[in-house]
Amino acid sequence: MTADPVPLRSTHRWWKEAVVYQIYPTSFQDSNGDGIGDIPGIISRLDYLKSLGVDVLWLSPVYKSPLKDMGYDISDYLAIDPRYGTMEDIEKLISGCHQRGMKLLMDLVVNHTSEEHAWFMESRKDKINDKRDWYIWRNPKTGPNGERIPPNNWRAVFGGSAWDLDETTQQYYLHCFLPSQPDLNHENPLVRSAVHRVMDFWLKKGVDGFRQDVINLISKAPGLPDAPITFPDQFLQPAYPLFSNGPRLHEFLKEMRTAVLSRYDTMTVGEMPWCTDKEEVLRCVGEDRGELDMIFQFDIIEMDFGPAGRFTDASEPWTLKTLRDIIEGWQSFMIQNSGWNSIAIESHDQPRSVTRFFPEDLYPGNEDRERRAKMMATLCAAQSGTLFMFQGQEIGMQNIPTSWDIDDYKDIETKNAYQLAKEKGHLEQFWNAARLKARDNGRTPVQWDGTENAGFTKGSPWMRVNDDYKEWNVEEQVKKEGSVWSFWKNVLEVRKKYRGVLVYGGFEMLDKKSEDVLAWRREGEGKQALVVMNWKEGPVTWKVPEKAQGVVKEENVRLKNYGEVKIGEGEIMLSKWEAVLFVDE
Repeated sequence: MTADPVPLRSTHRWWKEAVVYQIYPTSFQDSNGDGIGDIPGIISRLDYLKSLGVDVLWLSPVYKSPLKDMGYDISDYLAIDPRYGTMEDIEKLISGCHQRGMKLLMDLVVNHTSEEHAWFMESRKDKINDKRDWYIWRNPKTGPNGERIPPNNWRAVFGGSAWDLDETTQQYYLHCFLPSQPDLNHENPLVRSAVHRVMDFWLKKGVDGFRQDVINLISKAPGLPDAPITFPDQFLQPAYPLFSNGPRLHEFLKEMRTAVLSRYDTMTVGEMPWCTDKEEVLRCVGEDRGELDMIFQFDIIEMDFGPAGRFTDASEPWTLKTLRDIIEGWQSFMIQNSGWNSIAIESHDQPRSVTRFFPEDLYPGNEDRERRAKMMATLCAAQSGTLFMFQGQEIGMQNIPTSWDIDDYKDIETKNAYQLAKEKGHLEQFWNAARLKARDNGRTPVQWDGTENAGFTKGSPWMRVNDDYKEWNVEEQVKKEGSVWSFWKNVLEVRKKYRGVLVYGGFEMLDKKSEDVLAWRREGEGKQALVVMNWKEGPVTWKVPEKAQGVVKEENVRLKNYGEVKIGEGEIMLSKWEAVLFVDE
């Protein structure tokens, strides 16, 4: 590694250095007692977010919606759902962010709409409607016994066929998610122009960019062919490679940039599931490509997913080598090829990291939980890329307790998987996966204080509050020295102070054969950084490579999650789940 390996991507931009905090509105803060979080509730917490060190809020959908997929089924892109507030409220939120020096990202969900959107209601009226071609319609096929079957064998992400029959016109429409979420036909230029108008509407209101939901699904395989057979005993097959990353994806993304985004100072991050090929990602986020600024990588989140997703298991359990290889792969590749990473391990679609990455002990004692949360924060802080946090991550919120039953879960994906597991007699496997990986684990209401319902609402919460809220909440942690919250606040300060090396610096993975320690070195703008994390549930002594020994000094410790750092002659003695970040001056 060179002394200053930055020049390939040395352009400093606000969105590279920003700390982005995702708000899942339904679970963040209720202001009117109806049990559902809302925009006024968010506004009431802006000073709190500013005090933590947040630069950008990413707001999950608050558009008008029947909420069959928690707002990711939009019935009107230009209206706010009354459950969340009003257009005046969102304008106050934008203004409130800007007054505090923060920015706001909206969620752009344009692979599909709600079935209640006016576009789809027109489209399904008859085959000659002006908006018929705004969605993807196909005639039925005939099965081996003369029966009517869907146009292909694609299985939807949430289960069942990806096609639903419209009784009026006797054609099927495509929905890669729920039947209530019909896919838009981006092959139609009128659809793309309508999407551009939506983007422009919000940017003119002062929004600073978009998180683009499943954006790689807007281009699909030509002809919509059958998926290869993965499960020989079933008609429906996983079709992820066919309904994502199609041949016109880059054309459509460039068009968005040219038609709309280029006229504003924006940030864009794409959600691109099932896209793990680094060259393909680079074609989306390369500095000279004019498409997206970055995408979310799912390799870490999905490293133990099976062939049918989160409720099935990978053929082999993940190891520290699995995690190390993923981090090294993305960090090195993007730095060397003028790309840009996002750094995120929690979201509304993912469980809590203090549980998720420690499957042998899902619910540890307070001391171990605190140490885990801080180690995961350190893991994020020491990587190159834009740092994303999810609400509640800053206090170490954990997964749903094992005592909860299926009625306590709200997510349609989980409920569908439960029914399928029940039918097949696989409930034990389902619960093992759900308690570790289900989306609802990240969706319980934010735990603000120890009062009833954790201060989230004065009414009846839409979803049960995690049982541990009296002990683990914001109020307690803000006033407690050494809390997870105070650690995160320090993380954000350190990352900004040393952004030349931590955000923009080069990357070198160290000790690639260790089964216990994850460590890497960063260099940039005349500084060196070293992060060391012990993943072993017990003490370990780690020999510091010679090239990194110069930074290993007590005065260079910027982050630590376990008392005094024990530095020996060319080695560091680490307790279980201990993490240390060194940066020289």
